Amino acid sequence: MATLDITGEQFASTIEGNDIVLVDFWAEWCGPCKQFGPTYSAVSEKHPDVLFTKVDTEAEQQLAAEAGISSIPTLMAFREKVLVFSQPGALNAQQLEQVVDAVKALDMEEVHAHVAKQREEASAATKPSGPQDGSQIPDL
Repeated sequence: MATLDITGEQFASTIEGNDIVLVDFWAEWCGPCKQFGPTYSAVSEKHPDVLFTKVDTEAEQQLAAEAGISSIPTLMAFREKVLVFSQPGALNAQQLEQVVDAVKALDMEEVHAHVAKQREEASAATKPSGPQDGSQIPDL
């Protein structure tokens, strides 16, 4: 499958509507991005079960900012709507194949359980503990 250019408007629905999505954040002026592009495209042809997408960070500056992109190229991989890989820098074909294979091999039950636990811990950390009526304030 060839790569697909996506916009900020398409990003969420693309992630939600596909099992495995790789996203290449790039820009026309970026030398390493231009070197990585053909590799990314060639590997995409070998994996029709994976959606390979590209985001032009110049055209989609808000999306790049929301995604926390600070250097390009940056590759992100999503599986079952979960970000499972994010790394700046151009990869060679072998490294990209390893990322694709690793994403495919993930035990998603374990990943979803880990994500749920993290959310639970984050939620617990933001909840105030103890009474909030001032009864814990010592007398001065």
